[in-house]
Amino acid sequence: MIKFQEFKEVCQKSIEMIEEAGLLLTPEDKEKITAADFGLSNLKKEGIQILTMFQTNRIAGKILVLLPYQTEPEHWHPTVGDDPGKEEVIRAISGDLYFYIPGEDTMTEGFIVEGKADCYTMRNEVVMKPGDQLELPAGTKHWFQAGKRGAVMYSFSTTVTDLNDQFTDPNINRDTIIEKAPRGAY
Repeated sequence: MIKFQEFKEVCQKSIEMIEEAGLLLTPEDKEKITAADFGLSNLKKEGIQILTMFQTNRIAGKILVLLPYQTEPEHWHPTVGDDPGKEEVIRAISGDLYFYIPGEDTMTEGFIVEGKADCYTMRNEVVMKPGDQLELPAGTKHWFQAGKRGAVMYSFSTTVTDLNDQFTDPNINRDTIIEKAPRGAY
């Protein structure tokens, strides 16, 4: 569970990071930003902030934000029925962004979340600078992490099937629960 105040704080910081990256947000965009803690109740360590710009039955565009040293847990987008799984293209906008995908262990910049070596098995590190792009075919196991400046990125994908994502960490629950807002908090 995310405390309401923490949720508001990380969303506000994410809006600031997006705007500092030079992206224009409408008031409606700012209201749509959300955060996911994957049921781990440690949002600033393992979590992500998401602004869905558009989503149709076939494609989606999002802005993803990681706070400094925040990590999106290892996962993959599986086949669902006749759909082969979500394909995703990540484009770095600003900050320090490290992606981990299948391949040789080349990890030097990032770190494994303490006590979770078994949950972060991909160690082939791709250091992404603003403008760099990474294509993730459906079913590709991956995770990513921000460095000291945090990171802002675009995610363009085929049909969003995020609720079907599979995670290496057996403690993950895709539903994020936010503590009820105190009266007058909005």
